[in-house]
Amino acid sequence: MKNASKVREPVFPANHKKFKLVLQYAADFPGTPSRWQFRKWVNAALMQDAQIVLRIVDEQEGKELNRHFRGKDKATNVLTFVYDELHPLSGDIVLCAPVVISEAQQQHKDLAAHYAHLTVHGVLHLQGYDHEHDADAAIMEQLETNIVTRLGYADPYHER
Repeated sequence: MKNASKVREPVFPANHKKFKLVLQYAADFPGTPSRWQFRKWVNAALMQDAQIVLRIVDEQEGKELNRHFRGKDKATNVLTFVYDELHPLSGDIVLCAPVVISEAQQQHKDLAAHYAHLTVHGVLHLQGYDHEHDADAAIMEQLETNIVTRLGYADPYHER
């Protein structure tokens, strides 16, 4: 986890970094954001040069990945895989569309807002942020809230 005294917040909207984003739509679900939207959300959360693959999957692939890499036999909303923490940062973010859609409905959230939040969450994980301990979770949640609200969405942690 990033040292709390050294936490850098993304500069919005025009931070000067280069990134390559490859989008893979392995599943087609209603309301799936466009490439432009994902690119905007990644850019808002990214604080360094990076090469990222963002993959939208169905529940079966989400479950298989979560089982294989985390030992959990269910699909989850977002998985992040870091391959190189050097320059440029390299990794994958996997969003499981059925889980994202279900959560948005259950939590009475706008689907695009939920996708934006989970994309930001994944990008922060790529950069070393985590939520394993309360102090780290508080830092990560504050960053997520700041980024998502600057993008024009509601605070993702605020109860509705």
